[in-house]
Amino acid sequence: MTHPIIEALRGKEAQFTELRRYFHQHPEIGFEEHNTSDRVAALLEEWGYEVHRGLARTGVVGTLKVGNGPKRLGLRADMDALPMQENSGKAWSSTVEGKFHGCGHDGHTTTLLYAAEYLARTRNFNGTLHLIFQPAEELLYGGRVMVEDGLFDLFPCDHIFGLHNMPSQPVGKIGLRDGAMMASSDTLHIEVNGVGGHGAVPEHTVDATLVACHITIALQSIVSRNITPFQPAVVTVGSIQAGHAPNIINDKVLMKLTVRTLDESVRQTVLQRIHDIAVAQAESFNATATIRHINGSPVLKNNPQANEMVRSVATDLFGQDSVAEVNAFMGSEDFAFMLEKNPNGCYFTLGAGDEPDRCMVHNPGYDFNDTILLTGAALWAALTEHYLR
Repeated sequence: MTHPIIEALRGKEAQFTELRRYFHQHPEIGFEEHNTSDRVAALLEEWGYEVHRGLARTGVVGTLKVGNGPKRLGLRADMDALPMQENSGKAWSSTVEGKFHGCGHDGHTTTLLYAAEYLARTRNFNGTLHLIFQPAEELLYGGRVMVEDGLFDLFPCDHIFGLHNMPSQPVGKIGLRDGAMMASSDTLHIEVNGVGGHGAVPEHTVDATLVACHITIALQSIVSRNITPFQPAVVTVGSIQAGHAPNIINDKVLMKLTVRTLDESVRQTVLQRIHDIAVAQAESFNATATIRHINGSPVLKNNPQANEMVRSVATDLFGQDSVAEVNAFMGSEDFAFMLEKNPNGCYFTLGAGDEPDRCMVHNPGYDFNDTILLTGAALWAALTEHYLR
């Protein structure tokens, strides 16, 4: 027998599929989600939510109080797109050059709105529901800014939850993991300064490009020689920007790095070693290296009790085989800032399908799987009715 919540949502599936595709056609990148925020706020107000705007510039929080229950629940969705070109070929492809919902945040926003409409219509709970629509997740600090702007002071939550669609995971399957689930992320810039000159007389120069190459190679020793093999860590030099001409030795080079770990002490060790190695390598060539920490997000850690709540609700909704334990992965999520501030919550994945031709997120051919809109909305609705009983 189909669960009553699923039955109650079925009649709205076409409406919210159309809404998801609207968001997909009109992508907006971090802190520029003005149209998206306007649409989200208008719908929430139409359904009877008290709407607050302005956290992290374009963030939206919709609050619905039913009865006199003291419990408070927060559900979060991200809204921003990526600065990349789409080539999915879908009829609802992005209409904005160089911007594209390549990670499914259009689907996350729509999924939460889908649940919001049902919950406002049925009001089958007793307590306070906060729906958090967050900007700039792809920048990995929109969540931090919402917290710094007073998110949990203005909207206290006893528990908070977030989800992400996951291609490669069977469609509709819920993925959970206790403790560290997603990696910390740190972006570093290293500026190498040497002495430039003509490529024909290198003895009169200090070649910043050569120094940057030696730093890059030396950095690869950190994970293999400073970190136990039982703790994952990644150090990636993604960009080395050094000059344009073949006959000029560069006096400056900019290196851009990303660092991922699943443990805070490992994170600090890696960051310190990057600093020490870069400075020492540069000095060995009579150059200098200056390290700047551009931004960083913490390890995303799930509360086991919150996970168990999701597991129980999902099993009741969809059956015993609907939930799977998943491995931690080295991607990052700035919902980690919200869980760091309020650790009574969890983040889970929602399978988007494991067909060979289904593109992974951040791929130009990616598109959100609309068949899981109802699945995600049902889970949000059931979690609300379960916790705010």
